[in-house]
Amino acid sequence: MLNLWPVLLGTLSTRQILRVTVGVTATASNKYSTWSSMKRKSAQAEPSIPSTPKRRKIQMATRKISLTAQEQRLRDLLLDVARFIDEAKQLQEKIELRWAGGWVRDKLLGIPSDDIDTAINSMTGLAFCEEMKKYVDNPKNIEKHSLEKHDLGNLHTIQANPEKSKHLETTTIRILGFDVDFVNLRKETYTQDSRNPQMEFGTAVEDAVRRDATINALFYNLHSDQVEDFCGGLADLEAKTIKTPLEPLTTFTDDPLRVLRLIRFASRLQFKIDPVTEASMSNPAVNDALKIKISRERVGVELEKMLKGKHPREALHLIDRLGLYSVIFTDPTKDAASSPAVENWKLVYDCLETLQGNKTPGSIYDTLVRSEDAQFVAWILAAVTPWSSVPLPEAKPGAKLLLPYATLVGREGIKVNNKISDIITAAFRNLDEITALRNAIQKKEPYVSERDTLGMMIRRWDWQGKNWRLEVLLAIFVEVLNKAQADYTEIFASWQTFIDHLEGMGLMNAPSIPPKVNGVQLMKALEIKKAGAWMKPALDVCMEWQLRNPDLEDTDGAIEEVKKRKEELKIP
Repeated sequence: MLNLWPVLLGTLSTRQILRVTVGVTATASNKYSTWSSMKRKSAQAEPSIPSTPKRRKIQMATRKISLTAQEQRLRDLLLDVARFIDEAKQLQEKIELRWAGGWVRDKLLGIPSDDIDTAINSMTGLAFCEEMKKYVDNPKNIEKHSLEKHDLGNLHTIQANPEKSKHLETTTIRILGFDVDFVNLRKETYTQDSRNPQMEFGTAVEDAVRRDATINALFYNLHSDQVEDFCGGLADLEAKTIKTPLEPLTTFTDDPLRVLRLIRFASRLQFKIDPVTEASMSNPAVNDALKIKISRERVGVELEKMLKGKHPREALHLIDRLGLYSVIFTDPTKDAASSPAVENWKLVYDCLETLQGNKTPGSIYDTLVRSEDAQFVAWILAAVTPWSSVPLPEAKPGAKLLLPYATLVGREGIKVNNKISDIITAAFRNLDEITALRNAIQKKEPYVSERDTLGMMIRRWDWQGKNWRLEVLLAIFVEVLNKAQADYTEIFASWQTFIDHLEGMGLMNAPSIPPKVNGVQLMKALEIKKAGAWMKPALDVCMEWQLRNPDLEDTDGAIEEVKKRKEELKIP
């Protein structure tokens, strides 16, 4: 017998688990038809919002779609498992399976997708997968579906974790090359001060209307082989319009994360947002709910998906137009003493898109943004540029430098990682010096021909942020913001001159130039056995000499330079 599931129901500690989300496990007294932990006890329930969510009165519409051969194999397998469960007669209701949401939307738009959410009418995802295990343990069923070992991966239950927008336990498995999530149909009830709903089993209609957008509320019924539309999603997909299934103000007040999700889908798909829906997205009550209910981690996750998508400029433009800048790009840990003006922010993200669109070898974008990671950071810098209008916080004499407000916005407001936080910090701290060098190059001041001066300056910028090129990009954004003019020609020309000048001096890679003199060599030449505070300044002198003499391999000149400045460097 070919056993395909030796580790399918393995423990969460197996190395092959796809992903883990910490949360509260949903348990049930009857795994097939009840869900006791999903629904809070009445004594613990908070009062629900007095509202009457309205849905557009639309009769269910259907449409046929064509499955690929592999999708059809998956459908056939799941339908046979459903029949297997029905024949066991453990449930009063026959199993109905639907593929839901994003896969259906993308299928209708002709966008390939390997992620499939499978909604089940009368049992949990875990219970269904346990029955699927029994089904494929039968050699006849393995042969019927021509299954190989690699066709079925590990089973993994993703626990409910409301703080990460995971309201319901989901069971995930890799089947026939698809990442398939299994979850039951459900309905949701929200309370006034939480975006975490009370959950119950629901119908297909109840499951559809709880979703964020009509185009994400479509189902493909595996039994009828038809797309089911309970909310008008097919018409909205045709019209390239984003709408909410329920009355939008209720939708966003219940779960303000949906505001960001709709911005993401609108920018990704290049759809327009319905005017009524858009009006509710910028409603002050929704903004307040966004601050109270939603975690900043989720803000960061949604923003990252937007800025790593194909149309990041459109996402920032929607945030700008909806007046959400101060809600998203803020430090929620403290009351800001000041906030930036954003009237000219559009010029910044338009500038970045223009630079990206004009990318050619040696161009500003090609020179400064050299990886996909850098591309993402570039959009983050464009997002926080308005904070350049707020002066850097001043530290007390002798105290450690305070972080720029923009860094706090990145770290606390959108939860960027430490690497990106360091780039933001360095970019804002070095902003004036970078701009001053650009001005000096334009004026052809004498020091701009000093290779050691410029080289050491660039190495210092890079040491602080580990990507001095992106620090230059922020300087461009700030100049665009301050000049407040949509014609970038003059600004781009001046910064291209800056880049060309440094290229001509061979300094664009100054931070990666390996030193020819190290600490051991220097101590030996100076006949000193112990390093001290003098070491770094002395090695800097050697690097300055090296920058002045790039073609010399003999380092005696560098050593002599250190000896001449021994007293100045406080070398013992």
